[in-house]
Amino acid sequence: MDTSAKPTCRLVKPGATYDGKQGLSYFAGIAAETVGAQGICMHILTIPPGARAKAHLHENHETAIYMLSGRADTWYGERLENHVVVSAGELFYIPAGVPHLPANSSDEPATAIIARTDPNEQESVVLLPELDRLVKI
Repeated sequence: MDTSAKPTCRLVKPGATYDGKQGLSYFAGIAAETVGAQGICMHILTIPPGARAKAHLHENHETAIYMLSGRADTWYGERLENHVVVSAGELFYIPAGVPHLPANSSDEPATAIIARTDPNEQESVVLLPELDRLVKI
């Protein structure tokens, strides 16, 4: 057996960033691209004050969010008709296929750890430009 192909533990030190299709910059974390993950992606996102993502969904993948600091507004639903504020210390779950749009309407940065069942950083992101105009911050 070739031991070089055997999966092993990996340490990832956030530092490198990538620009997501959603319009925000993410700290690269655990993903297929960084460690060869096959079933999960986890990264850190800081939304600057006044910034917002583009409306999007993750087609076949669930998302779990833990808000480290600050707070973020999230609109979700077929027409972004639902709204929740996720504050530091809270967790938020987004089922697969649910349109959503996070934003930071505060004057402080909002930082979260985001985990998704898609091991690829951006593969399952589907932009929904027709919903962007429905949210004003």
